[in-house]
Amino acid sequence: MIDIRSGPQVCGELAGGASREWLVPDGRGGYAMGTVSGLRTRRYHGLLVVAGDTPASRRVGLVSLDPAVTLPSGDRVRLGAHEWSSGIVDPRGFERLEQFALVDGVPRWRWRIGDVVIERELAMAYGRSCVAVVHRLVSGGPVRLDLAAVCTWRDAHGERRADGPAPRMEPVAGGAIVEGAFRLAGPDWTPEGQWWLGVRHREEAARGLSPEEDLWYAGRFSGALDKPGDTVSVLAWADGLAEEPPPATGLVEAARRRNRAVVAAAKPTDAVEATLALAADAFVIRTAFGPDVVAGYPWFGVWSRDTMTAYEGLFLCTNRADEGRELLRAYAATLSEGMLANTADTGRVEYNTADATLWFLHAVNRHVTATADTDLGAELLPLLQGVVEAHLAGTRYGIGVDPADRLVTQGGLPGMALTWMDARVNGVPVTPRAGKPVEVNALWVNGLAGLAELTELTGRDATALWGLHAQAAASFRRRFPAPVGWLHDVVDAPAYPLGGAARHDDDLLRPNQLLAWSLPYAPLEPDAATLRRIATGLFTPLGPRSLAPDSPGFVGRHRGGPAERDSGYHQGTVWPWLIGPFVDAYRRAKLPVDDLLVGLEGHLGEYGLGSVSETADGDPPHAATGCPFQAWSVAEFLRVRRTR
Repeated sequence: MIDIRSGPQVCGELAGGASREWLVPDGRGGYAMGTVSGLRTRRYHGLLVVAGDTPASRRVGLVSLDPAVTLPSGDRVRLGAHEWSSGIVDPRGFERLEQFALVDGVPRWRWRIGDVVIERELAMAYGRSCVAVVHRLVSGGPVRLDLAAVCTWRDAHGERRADGPAPRMEPVAGGAIVEGAFRLAGPDWTPEGQWWLGVRHREEAARGLSPEEDLWYAGRFSGALDKPGDTVSVLAWADGLAEEPPPATGLVEAARRRNRAVVAAAKPTDAVEATLALAADAFVIRTAFGPDVVAGYPWFGVWSRDTMTAYEGLFLCTNRADEGRELLRAYAATLSEGMLANTADTGRVEYNTADATLWFLHAVNRHVTATADTDLGAELLPLLQGVVEAHLAGTRYGIGVDPADRLVTQGGLPGMALTWMDARVNGVPVTPRAGKPVEVNALWVNGLAGLAELTELTGRDATALWGLHAQAAASFRRRFPAPVGWLHDVVDAPAYPLGGAARHDDDLLRPNQLLAWSLPYAPLEPDAATLRRIATGLFTPLGPRSLAPDSPGFVGRHRGGPAERDSGYHQGTVWPWLIGPFVDAYRRAKLPVDDLLVGLEGHLGEYGLGSVSETADGDPPHAATGCPFQAWSVAEFLRVRRTR
């Protein structure tokens, strides 16, 4: 894997150390997450964040373990870090950090106090809501180490205040159970029970959200570090509270071994692919219903569009086809009226997407093509044929096939945003794309051809499907090329605001058209001159912008409160996942692609360490935004590197 480490100039200065984040997943949708500096900058940061009934319904438990070292002289040095409502950062333990590193995916901090050097390593027990934190004396000593256990128990998207009831504390051997939800265990436990008021999260302030909360100082653990090699360890876990996990040092070593095995199973060809293979592993989880995919950390749960877009990169490029097969079967069971369930993150199962189902057709075809798993193809074939039939007949939200040209039209209902550009402000779509979007129809043409091939592989007649594919492809080639020199983003778009009779074709320069050249059964043959023109308007080192800078409505900075951020979400913001279709289109046009990936390779050490962000600013220097760890960003980067 690539070497990810930071020295004292990054660790000890908040602009650097607090802007680089690490993630340790538990394989169930929960995680530990924080910054290189140790300063919690998000409400979502914590050492034990527990997934609930769905991956999105997470709760924060153990917030931090703040170290304090008592030296032989009697001096006490605090190594934690908190920002307060006053803006003061105290303590400032990051100023004692001489290095942070990710070693086989395990974060390691190294503090120096004169000749005393203490390391911390942190890991989660895979498949359990359990975190192990190990502190080791590297040199110097003897010293005594105190660890202040700072806790809460709340929804990850909110805050908890001292004006409510204090967390319930139940004493148990070696520690305490907090709120009946999670347990702390370690050496020489001393209960405290005190509110820390006004802890501030600077990233939430920047996002226009409530930035402050009150935290509960539950108590402290203490241990002696007499000689190099001595350790003081703490465990926190939220399942099987009566049963203590294995020793923390063993859990750290087990995590390191597992991470190495995950990378080896993917058979990477270089350090970047190895890093991406481990990054991909963070998103593949197992729930009570089988394998699934977290769309992004720290705030997303499961979204079928993201899952199916990321499928090839997460499963086929990492040799996890058996898990992928199980996932595809489970998702097929959610089909209703020819549509794949979109998400349950909102609290109910929703089907409000025009493209997730077509990405599902693509994922199944790629799985069968890559694995020769024709048994799965035969099993799912009736359901996939039902998707086509439902689209021909018309289904929810105005999604259906126009009998005049055999292209998919969708939307037209107030407040609906059914493509991946689905941001809304006050219930109004920011990028209204009702009509016939270019990527939806590229996926439709691609899906029909893939399904026809699958039908033939199972010994059935596919004449009707090939005929429908030929009609749709011919209409695509006729309808989407625009006089400006690229493809229309939407054709037959209704007047907006809705209600007018006039329809028009939208020729704004957006990246959605890349799928018309990139998919395996793409409707168009690539044209080098057109792709270069698109690259000039859209390409950045982290991938394509969602809108060209010279277009009306372009937003170059993805910043501010929720409404401001949503207003720019697809109006110029960079989306790294689009590197996949961009590179594929370039390759098909026989244009050079290796230089297109250099920026993303450097990005692996800049924001979400070892991973790829959800978004970035459209304007230079293209600072990363959104989730620091995003599934389809990682998956598409890995996929196009593996298929060189």
